[in-house]
Amino acid sequence: MLGNKKNNTPEEDDTDTWMLTFADMTTLLLAFFILLASMSKVDVVLYEKVKAGIQEGMGSRQIAKPIEDLRKEASEVIKTLQVEDVVGLGQDQDGLVIEFASSAFYKPGSATILPEAIPVLEQIIATLNEPRYQNFQIEVQGHTDDTPISTPEFPSNWELSAARATRVLRLMLQDGVDKERLLAVAYADVAPKVPNRTPEGQPIPLNQELNRRIVIRVFPRNTYASK
Repeated sequence: MLGNKKNNTPEEDDTDTWMLTFADMTTLLLAFFILLASMSKVDVVLYEKVKAGIQEGMGSRQIAKPIEDLRKEASEVIKTLQVEDVVGLGQDQDGLVIEFASSAFYKPGSATILPEAIPVLEQIIATLNEPRYQNFQIEVQGHTDDTPISTPEFPSNWELSAARATRVLRLMLQDGVDKERLLAVAYADVAPKVPNRTPEGQPIPLNQELNRRIVIRVFPRNTYASK
């Protein structure tokens, strides 16, 4: 009978519908990375975290996080040497930032690295020079406070900050760091962390001490090239 006739029309196969969802996700990811590439300034640290999160979400077992790995290694070196009070570790949107208090590395008004400070620097340099970090640029910055200096060797804070930065750079060259990776920058007192003086113009010794520093910035080479 017609009422008992079975419908022999083959049922649609839904087993491949997941491909539509996957294609949509792939398109969104492509759009996301195009958006990142089109930005004039990319936060490399955030980009690495987002990329790692995407790789993890897609089941990747090998997740590359070189900046985070370098931060952890440098942190271990600082803790092992017990120099947390004079060496700080942080990051900016380009990469890793290692900060050295100049009072622990130089005598006042001098650019000669103290003998007891050299092993600390060399341990950090050895970490930066590991093969997996060879594509990272290293920028050494010299900073002073705003107290004027005028000596035959250093007519101003510009010369002093430049000499301190280049002494660290020369130590890196001596320890085998490729010169193509290195930059030295003198800031004198124009980029203080905190105000050197009160609104009335009185010096703030503690702040001035904080502003006297050497900063090593480590970031992917293509970040510098895009600036």
